[in-house]
Amino acid sequence: MSKDIDTWNEFFVELRRETFCVSLNEYLNKEYQEHTCLPKRENLFNAFKLTPLDKVKVVIIGQDPYINENQAMGLAFSVPKGVELPPSLVNIYKEIEKEMCMEMDYTNGDLTYLAKQGVLLLNTILSVRKGESMSHNIPEYQQFTARVMQLLDKQDRPMVFLLWGSYAKKLEKYITNPLHKILTAHHPSPLSANFGGWFGCNNFMNCNAFLTSHGEKAIMWCNKPLGHH
Repeated sequence: MSKDIDTWNEFFVELRRETFCVSLNEYLNKEYQEHTCLPKRENLFNAFKLTPLDKVKVVIIGQDPYINENQAMGLAFSVPKGVELPPSLVNIYKEIEKEMCMEMDYTNGDLTYLAKQGVLLLNTILSVRKGESMSHNIPEYQQFTARVMQLLDKQDRPMVFLLWGSYAKKLEKYITNPLHKILTAHHPSPLSANFGGWFGCNNFMNCNAFLTSHGEKAIMWCNKPLGHH
């Protein structure tokens, strides 16, 4: 990276010149033209649009977008309001309820409220062919994610990285800044969560404890507004 980068916009401008980004863009143009791909192209960078670089306090890593119509919205684990919650998100809500002793609204799987509080909901692969999980798992996306992680690690303030499952934990190698905290757990998908290592992980509680101990505002994990705050 040629200079200090302060915004996602500067980051993307810088990346545009790179060979892997040119080839990623060509690949996506072709894929979106020839197949039904998710999320909609204009929602591809939603995580970056909703959580400015200088506002990131927490990073949650997802793998690739949901593969069914109307689910993927460019934020890891999130679905638009009114869409039935996928099993992983149900388990995330259950764990938040247990840790925070608060009731979640299961009719609303839209996690924009977290993104606006500084939670970067980052899928490491931003797109997918409808119905075909991991269909866009190409080296260019891995390079892109590596660059995002390196930039996040350079941020000189307390940040929490929530790495769930073996896929997300592979990114741990990019987090070397002593100001940052890594919290891990099993993946919240039923396949993994029901075998232990997700429920009772206390990631949400420990994340807030770390933030507040460093003078940062805690994340309001509950998606039901508590009166006026």
